[in-house]
Amino acid sequence: MIDTIDTTDDEVQMRLALRLAARGRGRTPPNPMVGAVVTRGGEIVGEGCHRGSGQPHAEVVAMAAAGQKARGATLYTTLEPCSHTNKRTPPCVPAILQSGIRRVVVAMVDPNPAVSGAGLSDLQKAGVAVAVGVCRQEAMRLNVAYVKWMTTGRPYVVLKAAMTLDGRIATAAGTPRWMTSEVARLDGRRLRAAADAILVGVGTVVADNPQLTTRIRGARNPLRVIIDPSLRTPLSADVIVTAQKIPSLILAVRRRTSVKKAEQMMALGVEVDFLPESDGEIPFTSVLDLLGKRGILSLLVEGGAGVNGSALRSGEVDQVVFYVAPRICGGEDGLGLFRGAGPIDGITLEEVAIKKIGADLRISGRVGKTAASGLLTLASGQDPSGLGSVGFGEVD
Repeated sequence: MIDTIDTTDDEVQMRLALRLAARGRGRTPPNPMVGAVVTRGGEIVGEGCHRGSGQPHAEVVAMAAAGQKARGATLYTTLEPCSHTNKRTPPCVPAILQSGIRRVVVAMVDPNPAVSGAGLSDLQKAGVAVAVGVCRQEAMRLNVAYVKWMTTGRPYVVLKAAMTLDGRIATAAGTPRWMTSEVARLDGRRLRAAADAILVGVGTVVADNPQLTTRIRGARNPLRVIIDPSLRTPLSADVIVTAQKIPSLILAVRRRTSVKKAEQMMALGVEVDFLPESDGEIPFTSVLDLLGKRGILSLLVEGGAGVNGSALRSGEVDQVVFYVAPRICGGEDGLGLFRGAGPIDGITLEEVAIKKIGADLRISGRVGKTAASGLLTLASGQDPSGLGSVGFGEVD
């Protein structure tokens, strides 16, 4: 049975479910972020969220919290409940039916072909009233990385960079190392905490020896990915010496590398993978295909001009976050943000947001005509779910 939507109450409860879902940010991949609320007689009797792969699903957590009060109640969930068994946790639909839930309100249908529509159909066949589409835009926004990965096999890509007012990322001498203020750098590290992987080129590693970590208490560090066709990364680099604790993946071209150097890296805990090259570089799309197969849903690109240019030309950058410092490089010899030829017609940003962070500006927006923007119809303006903060799937 398809149920009607009580616009006011259903939206209030679903927005609570969305806030619960956001608690799993950076911890659930390759699963989506999901939140759930159980109400009975206008009272909230259970809440839950999915906290990580292999952990109980949000619906199960919320129903367990509700206990016997779940019988005859309404379940709000940000994503269609699953009914398939080809996964690490039991399907949610049988648990919903067993709990005695009589109405299920869903924000969005799961794009996973193993689920898509099947969970809703099973609930309806069992006589449960189902309403779909409450806060759909907000739910799609929250799980934009999951949607892109599930429908294209590639991660959602955010390109982040810091620059001067005249668009330079460094002087010709390569200075300064840090363009923006500490508060802006902390904001950027929050982006890292929301990503599954962070990508740079070997030039950045050699020049700056970055840690590529969040350095935020309680935050998970993403997989560190370095494009290094000839394995030039020094064995003394931070991404190498810390690889036993924080995973590092180096992508190289087999014919251009030393077997001994690769073995030395792997002995230190670094994973080395090989990809074919085209026109002297590893294609950005090949990198995305590899990461997608590893279950990487979201990728933060923090490369230099070469990696940035390659990413942009691929047409796979979904979102940009630029930090602009109140500095002027003052010369054409400074290093620009992108290297190589750009798109003929340029690139248009949508949902542009500008925010002052300390003395710097953060300018963010979605890139038009990417895979993600074509798949999703996203709400414009301020995020109505109240989720706020920087994170993949959000532009605030």
